[in-house]
Amino acid sequence: MTVTQQTPAVLEESVDLCVSVERPHPRPDGHDRYTISEVAAHTGLSVHTLRWYERIGLMSQVNRSHTGQRRYGNADLDWLAFVNKLRLTGMAVADMVTYADLVRQGDHTYPERRALLVATRENVLRRIAELQSTLGVLDFKIDIYS
Repeated sequence: MTVTQQTPAVLEESVDLCVSVERPHPRPDGHDRYTISEVAAHTGLSVHTLRWYERIGLMSQVNRSHTGQRRYGNADLDWLAFVNKLRLTGMAVADMVTYADLVRQGDHTYPERRALLVATRENVLRRIAELQSTLGVLDFKIDIYS
């Protein structure tokens, strides 16, 4: 299947590609109370970035312990995995914050979320085409030197 082809609407096994497939949860649900440093180690994001994400509204309100320390759950890890994918697409931080706000508003925002993701997908496909063209130039030059 090429990048531009659509994936089937129904898969034999339902797989949520937004969850932490690449890095499974360190703890099972119900035992998933992670400190900010544990989340930083798991995601590769800095503690500063995690605090910034919360400050700008990219993260929902993070739970706190009785002493006021942040306590993240598996759902937060899944969200951060998705945000990392959005970052890789080149989506602007402002658009990611808009998307996060739409998610918090509820299911009635599906059309707006879809439109934002479709626009991002189009940008990704455009970038892929540019990179494929650039790769062709590199291959041509490499062949000359071979």
